[in-house]
Amino acid sequence: MDTQKLYENQIFKELTCKDFEFKYGEFQSCSFVKCDFSACDLMGAKFMDCNFTDCNLSNVKVRNCSFQNTNFKNCKLIGIDFSVINKLLLNWKFEDCLIEFCLFHNLEMKKTNYIDCVIRESEFEAVNLTGSDFGGSDLDKTKFMNADLSKTDFRKAKNYYIDPTQNKLKGSKFSYPDVMGLLAAFEIEVE
Repeated sequence: MDTQKLYENQIFKELTCKDFEFKYGEFQSCSFVKCDFSACDLMGAKFMDCNFTDCNLSNVKVRNCSFQNTNFKNCKLIGIDFSVINKLLLNWKFEDCLIEFCLFHNLEMKKTNYIDCVIRESEFEAVNLTGSDFGGSDLDKTKFMNADLSKTDFRKAKNYYIDPTQNKLKGSKFSYPDVMGLLAAFEIEVE
């Protein structure tokens, strides 16, 4: 693939890194279906108005990669350091995804949806998630540190551990009994 190659309105099905070079590509209004990106280098790639469905993005390298109005549905995202992406105009959504061992550090991710996802052992540090929605997601062993979670919806989410002394929670929504996870940081007993 040539540097800065532009692809518009295309559907990519069942591709792997061996089939196609994604590095520095620009993808506008494209769909990726059942593609295996495991361990691919997506450095410098730009995804605008794109959809990823049933894709494996385990251990992808995303340095300077752009995600603008990008949707991930039923995808596997494991071991990705998203803190090195291009932060300009970041806008993405996740639905029914498996997100494990991922790092989301120093990102502006306002109004991001993580709907019905399994987000395990991942870190959200120094991020702005204002107005985001984690509805129906399982946040087992996921950490929020110095995060702005104002007006974020955690109703129907479970297994979260959020230290209210380390994160901004003004206007956030929680449901019982999972809201008790907010008290775990205080090491108190509730009967």
